Amino acid sequence: MYSASDLRKGLKVQIEGSPYIVTEFEFSKPGKGQALYRCKMRNMISGNQLVKTYRSNDKFEKAELDERKMQFLYNQGEEFHFMDTENFEQLSLTREQMGDNVNFLLENMEVVVLFFGGRPIDISIPIFVNLLVTRADPWAKGDTSGNDTKPVTVQTGYVLQVPPFVEEGDKIQIDTRTGEYVTRVKE
Repeated sequence: MYSASDLRKGLKVQIEGSPYIVTEFEFSKPGKGQALYRCKMRNMISGNQLVKTYRSNDKFEKAELDERKMQFLYNQGEEFHFMDTENFEQLSLTREQMGDNVNFLLENMEVVVLFFGGRPIDISIPIFVNLLVTRADPWAKGDTSGNDTKPVTVQTGYVLQVPPFVEEGDKIQIDTRTGEYVTRVKE
């Protein structure tokens, strides 16, 4: 059990049978009376936001979450198939459950799948991935509209802006949190 004084950003708690993650946290102590803890939380299954104020004697259940290392095998239409690296069980997630992670997923990539009550609710992929540029239009010299970038397409079909020196066939590193170019990878 957690008390209200344990609340902090990133803490996962269970409220009314659903897992929530604290996204914002604010502590205030009025002149008289108990300390107040104002929290903004997101339901980890539905994505709904919850804003509540708690007193110091309020208690919370720890969210019973299970993380498992899995390997991405393949996708078939709207389904993405993974295999547990320990017991070789397989499961599939929908494109909706995957979110933006589908833009950076490569076959055989190791990921962490978060389970609640035995069913998958979230997936964590590596922060940086190296992807091959499959399409890059030539950059027109003298095109100085203030922004020295050009669009490229990587092997997963994701399109992003990169510096003009990146060409088709180059490998680039992408930050999966923002979807932005980091650097060109030397091989």
